[in-house]
Amino acid sequence: MSNIIVSIYNFLWGDLITLNFKGTSIGIPLLVILLIPTGIFFTIRTKFMPIRKLPTMIRALGEKNDDKKSLSTFQTLIVSTATRVGMGNLVGVVAAISVGGAGAVFWMWVSAFLGASTAYAEGTLAQIHKKKDPLYGGYHGGPAYYIHDYVEKKRKKKIKKSFIAILFAIFGLICWCGISQVISNSVTSAFKNAFSIPPIYTTVILVIISSLIVLRKDATVKVLDVIVPIMAVIYFVVTIFIIIKNISLMPGVFERIFEEAFGIKQVAGGGFGAVLMNGIKRGLFSNEAGSGSAPCAAAAADGTAFVFMGHGTSHTAKISYSQMQTCTAMIMLLAPESVTKGKQGMDLLQSAMNYHLGSFGTIFVAVILFLFSFSTFIGILFYARSNVAYLFGDNWASQTAYKVLALVMLFIGGIAAYTFVWDLGDVGIGLMTIFNTVILYLMGGQALRELKKYEAERKEQKKKN
Repeated sequence: MSNIIVSIYNFLWGDLITLNFKGTSIGIPLLVILLIPTGIFFTIRTKFMPIRKLPTMIRALGEKNDDKKSLSTFQTLIVSTATRVGMGNLVGVVAAISVGGAGAVFWMWVSAFLGASTAYAEGTLAQIHKKKDPLYGGYHGGPAYYIHDYVEKKRKKKIKKSFIAILFAIFGLICWCGISQVISNSVTSAFKNAFSIPPIYTTVILVIISSLIVLRKDATVKVLDVIVPIMAVIYFVVTIFIIIKNISLMPGVFERIFEEAFGIKQVAGGGFGAVLMNGIKRGLFSNEAGSGSAPCAAAAADGTAFVFMGHGTSHTAKISYSQMQTCTAMIMLLAPESVTKGKQGMDLLQSAMNYHLGSFGTIFVAVILFLFSFSTFIGILFYARSNVAYLFGDNWASQTAYKVLALVMLFIGGIAAYTFVWDLGDVGIGLMTIFNTVILYLMGGQALRELKKYEAERKEQKKKN
Protein backbone atom coordinates (compact mmCIF):
# COMPACT_ATOMS: atom_id res chain seq x y z
CA MET A 1 0.00 0.00 0.00
CA SER A 2 2.79 2.42 0.91
CA ASN A 3 4.42 1.84 -2.50
CA ILE A 4 1.14 2.71 -4.22
CA ILE A 5 0.81 5.92 -2.19
CA VAL A 6 4.40 6.90 -2.96
CA SER A 7 3.83 6.25 -6.67
CA ILE A 8 0.70 8.41 -6.72
CA TYR A 9 2.51 11.10 -4.71
CA ASN A 10 5.38 11.18 -7.19
CA PHE A 11 2.92 11.32 -10.10
CA LEU A 12 1.14 14.32 -8.57
CA TRP A 13 4.02 16.25 -7.02
CA GLY A 14 7.05 14.87 -8.83
CA ASP A 15 8.49 16.28 -12.05
CA LEU A 16 6.15 15.18 -14.84
CA ILE A 17 7.89 17.33 -17.43
CA THR A 18 11.49 18.57 -17.37
CA LEU A 19 12.47 21.69 -19.30
CA ASN A 20 16.05 22.73 -19.95
CA PHE A 21 16.58 26.48 -19.91
CA LYS A 22 20.01 28.11 -20.18
CA GLY A 23 21.83 25.30 -18.49
CA THR A 24 19.27 24.71 -15.76
CA SER A 25 16.56 22.07 -15.51
CA ILE A 26 13.03 23.01 -14.49
CA GLY A 27 10.88 20.11 -13.33
CA ILE A 28 7.16 20.80 -13.66
CA PRO A 29 4.71 18.68 -11.61
CA LEU A 30 1.26 17.71 -12.84
CA LEU A 31 -0.51 19.97 -10.36
CA VAL A 32 1.43 23.02 -11.54
CA ILE A 33 0.45 22.12 -15.12
CA LEU A 34 -3.18 22.06 -14.00
CA LEU A 35 -3.38 25.03 -11.64
CA ILE A 36 -1.30 27.72 -13.33
CA PRO A 37 -3.17 27.53 -16.68
CA THR A 38 -6.46 27.40 -14.74
CA GLY A 39 -5.50 30.56 -12.87
CA ILE A 40 -4.47 32.28 -16.11
CA PHE A 41 -7.69 31.16 -17.81
CA PHE A 42 -10.02 32.55 -15.14
CA THR A 43 -7.92 35.69 -14.68
CA ILE A 44 -8.34 36.48 -18.38
CA ARG A 45 -11.99 35.37 -18.57
CA THR A 46 -12.89 37.53 -15.55
CA LYS A 47 -10.95 40.44 -17.12
CA PHE A 48 -8.46 40.60 -14.23
CA MET A 49 -11.21 40.67 -11.66
CA PRO A 50 -8.91 40.62 -8.58
CA ILE A 51 -7.65 44.07 -9.61
CA ARG A 52 -10.68 45.79 -11.09
CA LYS A 53 -13.18 44.38 -8.58
CA LEU A 54 -11.17 44.89 -5.42
CA PRO A 55 -13.69 47.45 -4.04
CA THR A 56 -16.52 44.97 -4.67
CA MET A 57 -14.61 42.25 -2.84
CA ILE A 58 -14.16 44.52 0.16
CA ARG A 59 -17.82 45.57 0.04
CA ALA A 60 -18.86 41.91 -0.05
CA LEU A 61 -17.19 41.33 3.30
CA GLY A 62 -19.60 43.79 4.94
CA GLU A 63 -22.75 42.26 3.48
CA LYS A 64 -25.22 41.11 6.13
CA ASN A 65 -26.84 37.70 5.86
CA ASP A 66 -30.56 37.27 6.16
CA ASP A 67 -30.36 33.76 7.59
CA LYS A 68 -28.79 33.98 11.06
CA LYS A 69 -27.98 30.27 11.02
CA SER A 70 -25.83 30.63 7.91
CA LEU A 71 -22.46 32.34 7.64
CA SER A 72 -21.91 35.90 6.53
CA THR A 73 -19.39 36.60 3.78
CA PHE A 74 -16.99 37.89 6.43
CA GLN A 75 -17.35 34.67 8.41
CA THR A 76 -16.51 32.61 5.33
CA LEU A 77 -13.44 34.83 5.02
CA ILE A 78 -12.53 34.01 8.63
CA VAL A 79 -12.98 30.25 8.20
CA SER A 80 -11.04 30.16 4.92
CA THR A 81 -8.30 32.38 6.32
CA ALA A 82 -8.03 30.16 9.39
CA THR A 83 -6.96 27.20 7.28
CA ARG A 84 -4.40 29.26 5.35
CA VAL A 85 -2.66 31.38 7.94
CA GLY A 86 -1.45 28.42 9.96
CA MET A 87 0.15 25.75 7.87
CA GLY A 88 0.24 27.76 4.67
CA ASN A 89 1.45 31.19 5.66
CA LEU A 90 3.95 30.05 8.26
CA VAL A 91 5.06 26.52 7.49
CA GLY A 92 4.54 26.87 3.72
CA VAL A 93 6.64 30.03 3.39
CA VAL A 94 9.39 28.66 5.60
CA ALA A 95 9.57 25.49 3.50
CA ALA A 96 9.66 27.43 0.22
CA ILE A 97 12.47 29.77 1.33
CA SER A 98 14.38 26.90 2.98
CA VAL A 99 14.61 25.08 -0.36
CA GLY A 100 14.15 27.75 -3.02
CA GLY A 101 15.68 30.84 -1.42
CA ALA A 102 14.34 34.40 -1.46
CA GLY A 103 13.27 34.20 -5.11
CA ALA A 104 10.57 31.68 -4.20
CA VAL A 105 8.66 34.54 -2.55
CA PHE A 106 8.07 36.27 -5.89
CA TRP A 107 6.62 33.14 -7.48
CA MET A 108 4.42 32.65 -4.44
CA TRP A 109 3.03 36.15 -5.08
CA VAL A 110 2.38 35.22 -8.71
CA SER A 111 0.54 32.02 -7.80
CA ALA A 112 -1.54 33.92 -5.22
CA PHE A 113 -2.62 36.49 -7.78
CA LEU A 114 -3.58 33.84 -10.34
CA GLY A 115 -5.31 31.78 -7.66
CA ALA A 116 -7.66 34.64 -6.75
CA SER A 117 -9.71 34.26 -9.95
CA THR A 118 -9.78 30.48 -9.58
CA ALA A 119 -11.03 30.97 -6.03
CA TYR A 120 -13.77 33.23 -7.35
CA ALA A 121 -14.96 30.57 -9.81
CA GLU A 122 -15.10 27.73 -7.29
CA GLY A 123 -16.60 29.96 -4.57
CA THR A 124 -19.39 31.09 -6.87
CA LEU A 125 -20.11 27.53 -8.02
CA ALA A 126 -20.33 26.48 -4.37
CA GLN A 127 -22.92 29.21 -3.81
CA ILE A 128 -24.98 28.26 -6.87
CA HIS A 129 -25.14 24.58 -5.90
CA LYS A 130 -25.34 24.83 -2.09
CA LYS A 131 -27.90 22.79 -0.14
CA LYS A 132 -29.78 23.33 3.10
CA ASP A 133 -27.95 21.94 6.13
CA PRO A 134 -30.46 20.31 8.49
CA LEU A 135 -27.86 19.62 11.21
CA TYR A 136 -25.90 22.84 11.67
CA GLY A 137 -28.43 25.13 10.02
CA GLY A 138 -27.81 27.40 7.05
CA TYR A 139 -26.18 25.76 4.04
CA HIS A 140 -23.44 23.34 3.05
CA GLY A 141 -21.85 22.41 -0.23
CA GLY A 142 -18.62 22.46 -2.19
CA PRO A 143 -17.15 20.51 -5.11
CA ALA A 144 -18.81 17.22 -4.18
CA TYR A 145 -22.18 18.94 -4.57
CA TYR A 146 -21.56 20.83 -7.78
CA ILE A 147 -19.91 17.74 -9.31
CA HIS A 148 -23.05 15.79 -8.34
CA ASP A 149 -25.30 18.39 -9.97
CA TYR A 150 -23.19 18.36 -13.13
CA VAL A 151 -23.37 14.57 -13.46
CA GLU A 152 -27.10 14.63 -12.72
CA LYS A 153 -27.68 17.21 -15.43
CA LYS A 154 -25.64 15.21 -17.96
CA ARG A 155 -27.58 12.02 -17.18
CA LYS A 156 -30.85 13.97 -17.27
CA LYS A 157 -32.19 12.17 -14.23
CA LYS A 158 -31.99 12.29 -10.44
CA ILE A 159 -29.19 10.26 -8.88
CA LYS A 160 -28.46 9.39 -5.25
CA LYS A 161 -24.70 9.72 -5.51
CA SER A 162 -22.07 10.52 -8.12
CA PHE A 163 -19.02 8.26 -8.14
CA ILE A 164 -16.72 11.18 -8.99
CA ALA A 165 -18.24 13.29 -6.21
CA ILE A 166 -17.78 10.39 -3.78
CA LEU A 167 -14.11 10.14 -4.71
CA PHE A 168 -13.62 13.88 -4.23
CA ALA A 169 -15.25 13.75 -0.79
CA ILE A 170 -13.09 10.78 0.27
CA PHE A 171 -9.88 12.43 -0.95
CA GLY A 172 -10.80 15.58 0.97
CA LEU A 173 -11.30 13.69 4.21
CA ILE A 174 -8.01 11.81 3.71
CA CYS A 175 -6.20 15.09 3.02
CA TRP A 176 -7.50 16.79 6.15
CA CYS A 177 -6.54 13.82 8.34
CA GLY A 178 -3.00 14.09 6.98
CA ILE A 179 -2.92 17.84 7.61
CA SER A 180 -4.02 17.18 11.21
CA GLN A 181 -0.81 15.26 11.78
CA VAL A 182 1.36 17.95 10.18
CA ILE A 183 -0.31 20.57 12.40
CA SER A 184 0.39 18.85 15.69
CA ASN A 185 3.95 17.86 14.72
CA SER A 186 4.81 21.46 13.78
CA VAL A 187 3.37 22.80 17.04
CA THR A 188 5.12 20.28 19.29
CA SER A 189 8.46 20.90 17.53
CA ALA A 190 8.13 24.67 18.01
CA PHE A 191 7.23 24.30 21.70
CA LYS A 192 10.11 21.92 22.27
CA ASN A 193 12.53 24.47 20.76
CA ALA A 194 11.06 27.40 22.70
CA PHE A 195 10.26 25.87 26.09
CA SER A 196 11.89 22.39 26.07
CA ILE A 197 8.42 20.93 26.65
CA PRO A 198 8.16 17.22 25.72
CA PRO A 199 5.88 16.75 22.69
CA ILE A 200 3.43 14.53 24.60
CA TYR A 201 2.41 17.38 26.93
CA THR A 202 1.88 19.89 24.11
CA THR A 203 -0.03 17.27 22.14
CA VAL A 204 -2.41 16.46 24.98
CA ILE A 205 -3.19 20.14 25.58
CA LEU A 206 -3.73 20.77 21.85
CA VAL A 207 -6.08 17.77 21.54
CA ILE A 208 -8.09 18.69 24.66
CA ILE A 209 -8.61 22.31 23.58
CA SER A 210 -9.50 21.23 20.04
CA SER A 211 -11.98 18.65 21.36
CA LEU A 212 -13.79 21.27 23.43
CA ILE A 213 -14.34 23.30 20.27
CA VAL A 214 -14.97 20.86 17.42
CA LEU A 215 -17.24 18.49 19.36
CA ARG A 216 -19.67 21.32 20.07
CA LYS A 217 -22.25 22.22 17.45
CA ASP A 218 -21.83 25.98 17.09
CA ALA A 219 -18.44 26.66 18.66
CA THR A 220 -16.16 26.51 15.59
CA VAL A 221 -17.15 29.73 13.83
CA LYS A 222 -17.57 31.64 17.11
CA VAL A 223 -14.03 30.76 18.19
CA LEU A 224 -12.53 31.54 14.78
CA ASP A 225 -14.37 34.89 14.72
CA VAL A 226 -12.36 35.84 17.83
CA ILE A 227 -8.91 34.31 17.44
CA VAL A 228 -8.25 34.71 13.69
CA PRO A 229 -8.51 38.54 13.54
CA ILE A 230 -6.59 38.93 16.82
CA MET A 231 -3.69 36.66 15.90
CA ALA A 232 -3.49 38.04 12.36
CA VAL A 233 -3.30 41.64 13.67
CA ILE A 234 -0.68 40.72 16.30
CA TYR A 235 1.47 38.93 13.74
CA PHE A 236 1.13 41.85 11.32
CA VAL A 237 2.06 44.43 13.99
CA VAL A 238 5.14 42.45 15.07
CA THR A 239 6.22 42.18 11.42
CA ILE A 240 5.75 45.94 10.86
CA PHE A 241 7.91 46.58 13.95
CA ILE A 242 10.66 44.34 12.55
CA ILE A 243 10.45 46.03 9.14
CA ILE A 244 10.64 49.54 10.64
CA LYS A 245 13.56 48.44 12.80
CA ASN A 246 15.38 47.20 9.70
CA ILE A 247 13.97 49.69 7.17
CA SER A 248 17.41 50.41 5.69
CA LEU A 249 17.70 46.76 4.65
CA MET A 250 14.38 46.62 2.77
CA PRO A 251 15.72 47.72 -0.65
CA GLY A 252 18.31 44.95 -0.46
CA VAL A 253 15.63 42.37 0.47
CA PHE A 254 13.46 43.25 -2.54
CA GLU A 255 16.54 43.29 -4.78
CA ARG A 256 17.42 39.81 -3.55
CA ILE A 257 13.87 38.54 -4.12
CA PHE A 258 13.74 39.71 -7.74
CA GLU A 259 17.32 38.71 -8.57
CA GLU A 260 16.87 35.20 -7.27
CA ALA A 261 13.35 34.89 -8.69
CA PHE A 262 14.68 35.10 -12.23
CA GLY A 263 17.83 33.09 -11.67
CA ILE A 264 20.17 36.08 -11.81
CA LYS A 265 21.96 34.54 -8.84
CA GLN A 266 22.30 30.89 -7.88
CA VAL A 267 20.49 30.06 -4.65
CA ALA A 268 20.64 27.35 -2.04
CA GLY A 269 17.84 25.34 -3.63
CA GLY A 270 19.89 24.59 -6.74
CA GLY A 271 19.21 27.40 -9.18
CA PHE A 272 16.32 28.90 -11.08
CA GLY A 273 14.33 25.67 -11.35
CA ALA A 274 14.26 25.14 -7.60
CA VAL A 275 13.28 28.77 -6.98
CA LEU A 276 10.49 28.75 -9.53
CA MET A 277 8.95 25.41 -8.65
CA ASN A 278 9.23 25.70 -4.89
CA GLY A 279 7.64 29.12 -4.96
CA ILE A 280 4.80 28.03 -7.21
CA LYS A 281 4.22 24.65 -5.51
CA ARG A 282 4.17 26.13 -2.02
CA GLY A 283 2.08 29.03 -3.24
CA LEU A 284 -0.55 26.78 -4.77
CA PHE A 285 -0.62 24.56 -1.69
CA SER A 286 -0.88 27.47 0.72
CA ASN A 287 -3.59 29.57 -0.92
CA GLU A 288 -5.73 26.48 -1.64
CA ALA A 289 -7.18 28.01 -4.80
CA GLY A 290 -8.29 25.20 -7.12
CA SER A 291 -8.05 22.43 -4.53
CA GLY A 292 -11.76 22.60 -3.67
CA SER A 293 -11.26 23.16 0.06
CA ALA A 294 -12.36 26.80 0.45
CA PRO A 295 -15.65 26.32 -1.49
CA CYS A 296 -16.82 24.13 1.42
CA ALA A 297 -16.82 27.32 3.51
CA ALA A 298 -18.06 29.58 0.71
CA ALA A 299 -21.16 27.40 0.32
CA ALA A 300 -22.14 28.02 3.94
CA ALA A 301 -22.61 31.74 3.35
CA ASP A 302 -25.93 33.41 2.75
CA GLY A 303 -26.02 36.41 0.43
CA THR A 304 -28.18 38.31 -1.99
CA ALA A 305 -25.86 37.69 -4.91
CA PHE A 306 -23.85 34.58 -5.69
CA VAL A 307 -21.12 36.67 -7.18
CA PHE A 308 -20.67 38.50 -3.88
CA MET A 309 -19.71 35.23 -2.22
CA GLY A 310 -17.27 34.49 -4.98
CA HIS A 311 -15.72 37.93 -4.59
CA GLY A 312 -15.39 37.39 -0.85
CA THR A 313 -13.65 34.02 -1.28
CA SER A 314 -11.37 35.46 -3.93
CA HIS A 315 -10.45 38.30 -1.60
CA THR A 316 -9.58 35.74 1.05
CA ALA A 317 -6.92 34.25 -1.18
CA LYS A 318 -5.37 37.66 -1.74
CA ILE A 319 -5.49 38.81 1.88
CA SER A 320 -4.20 35.63 3.49
CA TYR A 321 -1.53 35.08 0.91
CA SER A 322 -0.19 38.47 -0.07
CA GLN A 323 -0.12 39.95 3.42
CA MET A 324 0.48 37.14 5.88
CA GLN A 325 2.94 35.21 3.77
CA THR A 326 4.85 38.38 2.95
CA CYS A 327 5.10 39.01 6.70
CA THR A 328 6.73 35.62 7.26
CA ALA A 329 9.07 36.11 4.31
CA MET A 330 10.21 39.55 5.53
CA ILE A 331 10.94 38.22 9.02
CA MET A 332 13.30 35.60 7.61
CA LEU A 333 14.90 37.68 4.85
CA LEU A 334 15.68 40.61 7.15
CA ALA A 335 17.83 38.34 9.31
CA PRO A 336 21.53 37.92 8.30
CA GLU A 337 22.29 34.79 6.31
CA SER A 338 24.78 33.81 9.03
CA VAL A 339 21.82 33.43 11.41
CA THR A 340 19.62 31.35 9.10
CA LYS A 341 22.29 29.45 7.12
CA GLY A 342 21.84 25.70 7.27
CA LYS A 343 18.49 26.04 9.08
CA GLN A 344 15.28 24.55 7.75
CA GLY A 345 11.64 24.41 8.73
CA MET A 346 10.48 26.13 11.90
CA ASP A 347 14.07 26.25 13.21
CA LEU A 348 14.76 28.79 10.45
CA LEU A 349 11.83 31.04 11.42
CA GLN A 350 12.55 30.77 15.14
CA SER A 351 16.23 31.62 14.56
CA ALA A 352 15.23 34.70 12.54
CA MET A 353 12.76 35.84 15.21
CA ASN A 354 15.35 35.25 17.93
CA TYR A 355 17.70 37.56 16.02
CA HIS A 356 15.06 40.28 15.73
CA LEU A 357 13.41 40.04 19.16
CA GLY A 358 15.72 37.94 21.31
CA SER A 359 14.33 35.00 23.29
CA PHE A 360 10.86 36.60 23.05
CA GLY A 361 10.96 35.96 19.30
CA THR A 362 11.41 32.22 19.72
CA ILE A 363 8.57 32.11 22.24
CA PHE A 364 6.37 34.30 20.02
CA VAL A 365 6.76 31.93 17.04
CA ALA A 366 5.82 28.94 19.19
CA VAL A 367 2.72 30.64 20.60
CA ILE A 368 1.55 32.14 17.29
CA LEU A 369 2.13 28.83 15.51
CA PHE A 370 0.01 27.13 18.18
CA LEU A 371 -2.82 29.59 17.55
CA PHE A 372 -2.48 29.50 13.77
CA SER A 373 -2.31 25.71 13.67
CA PHE A 374 -5.20 25.40 16.10
CA SER A 375 -7.30 27.62 13.83
CA THR A 376 -6.23 25.54 10.81
CA PHE A 377 -7.38 22.34 12.48
CA ILE A 378 -10.83 23.56 13.46
CA GLY A 379 -11.13 25.26 10.06
CA ILE A 380 -10.51 22.04 8.11
CA LEU A 381 -13.05 20.24 10.25
CA PHE A 382 -15.54 22.87 9.15
CA TYR A 383 -14.61 21.99 5.56
CA ALA A 384 -15.13 18.32 6.33
CA ARG A 385 -18.76 18.78 7.38
CA SER A 386 -20.11 18.95 3.83
CA ASN A 387 -18.01 16.04 2.55
CA VAL A 388 -19.06 13.81 5.43
CA ALA A 389 -22.69 14.79 4.81
CA TYR A 390 -22.41 13.94 1.12
CA LEU A 391 -20.92 10.50 1.81
CA PHE A 392 -23.01 9.41 4.78
CA GLY A 393 -26.05 11.66 4.79
CA ASP A 394 -27.06 14.28 7.33
CA ASN A 395 -26.58 12.57 10.69
CA TRP A 396 -24.64 13.37 13.85
CA ALA A 397 -23.07 9.91 14.13
CA SER A 398 -20.93 10.28 10.98
CA GLN A 399 -20.08 13.93 11.75
CA THR A 400 -18.87 13.02 15.24
CA ALA A 401 -17.00 9.92 14.04
CA TYR A 402 -14.89 11.95 11.59
CA LYS A 403 -14.14 14.59 14.22
CA VAL A 404 -12.92 11.86 16.60
CA LEU A 405 -10.77 10.36 13.81
CA ALA A 406 -9.21 13.80 13.11
CA LEU A 407 -8.50 14.27 16.83
CA VAL A 408 -6.78 10.87 16.92
CA MET A 409 -4.65 11.92 13.93
CA LEU A 410 -3.87 15.18 15.72
CA PHE A 411 -2.65 13.21 18.74
CA ILE A 412 -0.59 10.74 16.72
CA GLY A 413 1.09 13.51 14.70
CA GLY A 414 2.14 15.31 17.87
CA ILE A 415 4.13 12.41 19.30
CA ALA A 416 5.64 11.00 16.10
CA ALA A 417 6.12 11.96 12.47
CA TYR A 418 4.63 9.37 10.13
CA THR A 419 5.69 10.38 6.64
CA PHE A 420 3.30 7.82 5.15
CA VAL A 421 0.30 9.64 6.59
CA TRP A 422 1.70 13.01 5.55
CA ASP A 423 2.21 11.75 2.01
CA LEU A 424 -1.34 10.45 2.11
CA GLY A 425 -2.50 13.98 2.97
CA ASP A 426 -0.57 15.42 0.01
CA VAL A 427 -2.03 12.72 -2.25
CA GLY A 428 -5.51 13.60 -1.01
CA ILE A 429 -5.22 17.32 -1.81
CA GLY A 430 -3.57 16.48 -5.14
CA LEU A 431 -6.43 14.23 -6.25
CA MET A 432 -8.97 16.79 -5.00
CA THR A 433 -7.28 19.37 -7.18
CA ILE A 434 -7.44 17.19 -10.29
CA PHE A 435 -11.17 16.58 -9.95
CA ASN A 436 -11.90 20.20 -9.03
CA THR A 437 -9.89 21.84 -11.83
CA VAL A 438 -11.48 19.58 -14.44
CA ILE A 439 -14.98 20.42 -13.24
CA LEU A 440 -14.09 24.14 -13.10
CA TYR A 441 -13.43 24.09 -16.84
CA LEU A 442 -16.72 22.24 -17.42
CA MET A 443 -18.86 24.39 -15.09
CA GLY A 444 -16.87 27.62 -14.89
CA GLY A 445 -19.18 29.24 -17.42
CA GLN A 446 -21.84 29.44 -14.68
CA ALA A 447 -19.54 31.55 -12.50
CA LEU A 448 -18.61 33.76 -15.44
CA ARG A 449 -22.28 34.30 -16.31
CA GLU A 450 -23.00 35.28 -12.70
CA LEU A 451 -20.20 37.83 -12.90
CA LYS A 452 -21.51 39.19 -16.21
CA LYS A 453 -25.05 39.32 -14.82
CA TYR A 454 -23.89 41.10 -11.68
CA GLU A 455 -21.91 43.69 -13.66
CA ALA A 456 -24.87 44.32 -15.97
CA GLU A 457 -27.18 44.85 -12.98
CA ARG A 458 -24.69 47.23 -11.37
CA LYS A 459 -24.40 49.18 -14.62
CA GLU A 460 -28.17 49.47 -14.90
CA GLN A 461 -28.42 50.57 -11.29
CA LYS A 462 -25.86 53.34 -11.85
CA LYS A 463 -27.85 54.58 -14.86
CA LYS A 464 -31.00 54.84 -12.74
CA ASN A 465 -29.16 56.70 -10.01
